[in-house]
Parts: sequence; C-alpha cells; structure tokens
Amino acid sequence: MNDRFVSRCGAALLALSVPALALAKPAIGEVEKQPLNLHAIVMFFVFVLLTLAITYWAASRTKSASDFYTAGGGITGFQNGLAIAGDYMSAATLLGLTAMMYMQGVDAYIYMLSFFVGWPIILFLMAERLRNLGKFTFADITAYRLNQGKVRTMAAISSLTVVCFYLVAQMVGAGQLIKLLFGLDYNIALFVVGALMMVYVTFGGMVATTWVQIIKACMLLIGGTTVGVLAFSQFGFSFDELTTRAMEVHKLGEKLLNPGSLLADPVTAISLGLGLMFGTAGLPHILMRFFTVTDAKEARKSVLYASGIVAYFFNVIAIMGLCAILIVGQNPQFFEGGEIGGKVIGGGNMIAMHLAQAVGGNLLLGFLSAVAFATILAVVAGLALAGASAISHDLYARVIMKGKASEATEIKVSKFATIGLGIVAVLLGMAFEKMNVAFMVALAFGVAASANFPVLILSMYWKGLTTKGALAGGYLGLFSAVTFVVLSKSVWVDVLGFASPIFPYTQPALFSMPLAFLATILVSKMDSSAEAKAEIEAFEDQYVRAQTGVGAATASAH
Repeated sequence: MNDRFVSRCGAALLALSVPALALAKPAIGEVEKQPLNLHAIVMFFVFVLLTLAITYWAASRTKSASDFYTAGGGITGFQNGLAIAGDYMSAATLLGLTAMMYMQGVDAYIYMLSFFVGWPIILFLMAERLRNLGKFTFADITAYRLNQGKVRTMAAISSLTVVCFYLVAQMVGAGQLIKLLFGLDYNIALFVVGALMMVYVTFGGMVATTWVQIIKACMLLIGGTTVGVLAFSQFGFSFDELTTRAMEVHKLGEKLLNPGSLLADPVTAISLGLGLMFGTAGLPHILMRFFTVTDAKEARKSVLYASGIVAYFFNVIAIMGLCAILIVGQNPQFFEGGEIGGKVIGGGNMIAMHLAQAVGGNLLLGFLSAVAFATILAVVAGLALAGASAISHDLYARVIMKGKASEATEIKVSKFATIGLGIVAVLLGMAFEKMNVAFMVALAFGVAASANFPVLILSMYWKGLTTKGALAGGYLGLFSAVTFVVLSKSVWVDVLGFASPIFPYTQPALFSMPLAFLATILVSKMDSSAEAKAEIEAFEDQYVRAQTGVGAATASAH
C-alpha cells in the first residue's frame, strides 16, 4: 500500500509543480465519460471567445520579435506574478490535490508545501540575473560568454525535450479531462486544445499567452474560493469543528492530521524533492516569464506575488479537501449504487467537482469544469511559445543564421514552429491515449533539473565555466535523466512490459543532477585552451551587467 501511495503522490506532486494536467490521471486509472455538461460547455465557450478577443487585440501590438517572445518586456510584476501562479495552479492541482487531501489528509498538505522550496532559489539566486542577462530565452544567459552555436544548440535540445514531453502529458490530460467533465470525446478535446493553442501563440505571441494565463488564474481563484467558502460556511468557519468531525468519519481517524506514508521510500522522496526544487528553476517556459517584465525589480516582485497567490490557493484546496470528507464522502448521491465509501462516480478526480455541485449546484459545477479545461489551454500556449522560441531564436536565428536573420523572418519561423508543435502534440496525444504518461512528467523534470539548471546556475555564478564544461554537463544531464527514466518502472515495466526495472527508482534527479554538476566542473577545470581562458576573463563583464542591469534589454515603447 505504501509503495503504491508514494508513487501516486509522486505523480500528483509532479503535476503540481508544473503547469499541467500532467499526471493525466495515472493515479486514478481510466476515467469514465460523464453525461454532457451544458453549463460547462457554455462557460468554456465564453472563456474561449474572451481569450480570442484578447488575441486579436494582442496581434495588433505584436510588431517585433521582442513583442512576440516577451510582450515587449512591458508586463508588470503583479501581472507576471499572476501569470506564473496560473502556470502552477493547474487543473491537476485543483482536481488531484483536492482528491489527495480527501483521501490522505495532512500528507497531501505536506506535498503541497514541498515544492515551495524552489521559490527562494528563483527569488534570491536567479530572478534578477535572469532579467539583466537574458533577452528572449534562458539560452541567452548560458551562452552569454560561451560559444554561441554549441551552447545554444544544447540548450535548445534540452528545452524541446522538456516542452515536448509536457505537451504530450497536457494533451492526454486534456482528452481525459474533457471525457470526465464535459462528456465529449477524447479526440475532439485534442483538436480543440491544439487549434486554440496555435491561434493564441501564432497571432498573439507572449502578450496573448500572458493575458490568457492571468484570466485563467483569476477564474481559478474565484471558482476555488467560492467553493471553499460555501463549503467551509457549513461548519461555521471553524477549522476545529471541521477537522474534529472529519476525523470521526474518515478511515484514517486521528491519523488524518498525522504524516503517514511520505517516508515509505526515502530515496524516491529525496529525488522527487530535488527534481521539484531545481527542475522548477530549469523549466524553459517558467524562465521565459522573467524576460517579460520591465526590469530586475519587477522580476523579483513577480516571484513574490506568485508565491503568495499559490500559497493562498493551496490553503483553499486543503479546506476543500477536508470539507469534501463530510459533504461528499457522507452523501450517497456521489457514489455508484449509493454506497457510501464505495466507488466515487466518475473516479477519484471528481471529488472537487462533486463538492462544487453539492455547495453551488450545476452552475458552480459548470464554472469549475470550464476553468479546469481553460487551465490546460493557458498552459499549452506557454509551452508552445517556449518550444517555438527555442527553435526560432536559438537554433534558427543564432545557430543557423549566426545572428543575421531579420526579425520578420525569425517571427515567421517561430509561427511555423508553433504550428508544427501543435500538430505533433495532437498526433502524440492520440498515440498515447491509453498509456500512463506519468513517466513523461518525471522525464521533463529530470531533464530540467539535470541538463538546464546546473549549466544555467554555474554560468551565472562560476567564473571557471567553459564551453566544453557546459556541453559535457548539459548533454550528460540530459542523457542520464532520460536513461534513468527509461530504465525505471515507469517505462521499463509499465510501457515496455519487462518483469522488473533496471533502475529501481522513479525519479532521476538525485542521480542525474550530481553527474551533470560533476562533469561540468571537472571538464571546465581540465580545459586549458585559449578559448577557455577568454571565456573565464569575460565573466567580469557578465558579472557587472548581472548586478547592475547596464546594457540589459529594455521594454518596447508602444
């Protein structure tokens, strides 16, 4: 039981820490198609029309490459904080974590808190330097004083690996969620998400993507708060009364508020923690958001606002999960055959939706369902933009054209790349419909923590980094993370059908990240070439700009 629970929690937590419905229901099994939900469909179409209107407005403001990639650097810290929070407050957070709180109590709350450790790293070590050194992508920073072509190629490959695996997890999740909440077919969901993603990014660029995230975050906060307040009011807003009554009826009893299964597999728990903490600081679509603000001060503000908003939302979810124990768990209408404690109608992920229906009727259920699907749209737009920028800005403009491409051509390439990514995402979503895609999330985190983060943080802080060291660490981190995930139970047993895994853990970060750091440092130390000496000397110039922002990209005038 413990092992199974830890693996389920791991999948849920991974989905949390990224903008994703990335767990794509692996912890709950096959989702069941529900009756057609007209309220949800109408509200979702209202959201789509609103965001398409924003995209039309954004298209008129997207004139340059800076507008397309970073909204001209004109987003405020508060707006950017909301958008980043929108990335974190995913449909998986709402559905999976409410269900987890309902099932496991305080264990779920500890998981909610655990990846917060990643925020101080971004706030104190990265946000300011990212804004001062970068322009469009995080490869701008890693390649700042190194060999542009080689380092950008490596950064683009690892970025695309992360983006593609997240996109597939998103698409599978979208299809399953639609079946669960709207009562529509899986393939319809894939085409809707794919098409809207292409429209948002191709026409509106970062301006549209940011505002879609902001609107979605506000809707999710309003929906979650409404459900939480209505549910909590039934207990007189008394946390003591709520927890006392919940412990009386829950199968865990008094253990509902005690940590339980977190240490069943400490190696996986530590590896997962490292992946969340450092993977978050290496995700290309999160890093890209820091180039959208006006200056380093606003970059720091955006992390603070995002932290506060996410912390608030997680507390709302905790209250929802505890209220659901009494409101949903003791109501026979939410169980198959009316048998309390039996199988929940629609599967375990429907707990939040059942709670919304219980306290607010079909209207609130429809609103929350529409918000959950809108979440996926906002997320895939951000992912697609990060992938397209890696192809157009890093590979095409800097590596192939060696900085000689015109802005118009670069934007055109980015738009074609977006369409290509959208088509690939839809096709892969169809191919992976029946598969457990949790391993893709583990792989995306492993690559972000092992290939992106070590090279990025060393390029900012370590004078001795050389091109050869960065390439050795980046490629070894990428290769080892992929290898460990392929050899783990997630792929070796569940996908390929072998009897037992070669690599005994599901999370690679504890093993692949130290390898990447070690290789980067050792190879850099051994590199005594003239090129390496010039790169080491160039650190002083980089350090001054990182600290002062002199020469940093500025906001476009509109």
